[in-house]
Amino acid sequence: MFLCSPFGAMSNFENVLFHPLTVGSTIELPEKFTFPFYYEPHELSVLAAEDLQNYLEEEANFNHNFGLNPNAEGLVIGKMFGVMVVQNTDGVIGYLAAFSGKLAESNEHKGFVPTVYDTLNPEGFYKIGEQELNEINRKIEVLEASEVYISSKANLKECLEAYDKELKALKLTIKEKKAERKIRRDTEVDELSPEAYKNLLEELKNQSIYYHFRLKDLKNDWKAKIEQAESHLQDIQSELDTLKEKRRLQSASLQKRLHEQYAFLNAEGNAKDLLAIFENTTVRIPPAGAGECAAPKLFQYAYENNLKPIAMAEFWWGASPRSEVRKHKQFYPSCRSKCEPILGHMMQGLTVEANPILEVKKHDAPLEILYEDDYLLLVNKPHEFLSVPGKTSLDSVQTKMQHYIPNSKGPLLVHRLDMSTSGILLVAKNEKTHKNLQKQFINRTVKKRYVAVLDGELTTKAGLIDLPLRVDLDNRPQQLVCYEHGKPAQTKYEVVKVENEKTRIHFYPITGRTHQLRVHAAHGQGLKIPILGDDLYGAKGTRLHLHAEMLEFEHPVKKEQITIVCKAPF
Repeated sequence: MFLCSPFGAMSNFENVLFHPLTVGSTIELPEKFTFPFYYEPHELSVLAAEDLQNYLEEEANFNHNFGLNPNAEGLVIGKMFGVMVVQNTDGVIGYLAAFSGKLAESNEHKGFVPTVYDTLNPEGFYKIGEQELNEINRKIEVLEASEVYISSKANLKECLEAYDKELKALKLTIKEKKAERKIRRDTEVDELSPEAYKNLLEELKNQSIYYHFRLKDLKNDWKAKIEQAESHLQDIQSELDTLKEKRRLQSASLQKRLHEQYAFLNAEGNAKDLLAIFENTTVRIPPAGAGECAAPKLFQYAYENNLKPIAMAEFWWGASPRSEVRKHKQFYPSCRSKCEPILGHMMQGLTVEANPILEVKKHDAPLEILYEDDYLLLVNKPHEFLSVPGKTSLDSVQTKMQHYIPNSKGPLLVHRLDMSTSGILLVAKNEKTHKNLQKQFINRTVKKRYVAVLDGELTTKAGLIDLPLRVDLDNRPQQLVCYEHGKPAQTKYEVVKVENEKTRIHFYPITGRTHQLRVHAAHGQGLKIPILGDDLYGAKGTRLHLHAEMLEFEHPVKKEQITIVCKAPF
């Protein structure tokens, strides 16, 4: 048990980096450090975050448009902030603060821990290297825009096109003349005397030789013209190629040197740079911006200043990006693509909470069978239970069905539900039935209804949500709204009732994308209200309040409509 320092942090925020926490009562220290990729923030982290948020609301002296003030100028950029509760060598508990990326066009702000390497320092090698690359780019742009380069390219193109046109025309003429000669040889053999026919053959032979040399001359003439056009272009092209190769080598060298500057410590005192950290990952090359997130900055400063990491949390501040689901002041996990390898190294030597994602989730009770015949069955999948086996858990609806129908052949599940979603799953007992049912899903003749509870009051009564989705490459399996690369995703909805600041709603998905209903509910271009208990796009709760309630399809053998309803347990 301990008592935090009795003086507040806000009034002195910009003068220190170690911000003592003010707590009115004793709080138990966590036994293990926060698992940063899926967590419930510890009470100390919540207090630290609230303290930082108060500073951001009332006293922050930097000019950055978070999208919270409609009258603010500049591009709207929300930002992820992080707090790390630490203990100094005197046993005093406080917290460190950091932001991801740059803030107000700067890496350095009073009260926030510094970046591992300041890429914005005008006297640093990176900015100097950037200027050199920009100069090379400028030279390339000038050459590519020059009149002599443009006219030389156009002249070469015209030569090639004219040569191709003349060559095709001559070859067509040669083909036609050859056919004419054949006809004359065949038709005049019986009409002419042997001597006259012999003269004809000699004449036709000379014609063939004539066109052979015409073709040869055409090729030689155009070869000379094309070589001359290429020569005019090559002088500039060689200079361009040299500049581009210089740019490539210089850029690679600059990037390598930059990655080497990001040398991250861990609790054991060992340091690794970005190249060493990512060399055994699937990407191998550090992603852009790796090391600039809040979490690595916090760990680095703590280790460099003999501060013991106790707990950590990150929250979003500002308007949500157009593609993602981000809510102002809400806690979020660290990003996976950039931070997971880095933090995996930096947390070595710390006692860290277990990864809850790797916990084996079992359902010992038999699954509820909603309908069954000789060809298929429908089961009620529990929430937080896999549809098919995962990487760390084999227990799933699929495996239970394999035990329940041991003599079945081929695939069993016709479709899937998210692990957190409960409700109706359709199971085929043979391959022919599976193919038929799967075809119905592909043709969108299967009718589905989901029931959900939204964590807020929806003012509209019904409508259609049309937001294309793709996977978030930085945070799998989360999805993004993406009009460029996303797959079409449409959902019809109908409000059932609104009470107690919650909305009960029916979803009718037209497509079946991963997390479709969850993103369509939470996204700013969707309903703007996450599903209650959604730990990915909203706030974690007792469970995700999303249930596959009704399924209607044509029986593959009986050719009759089957409608199954399974009421939600919430």
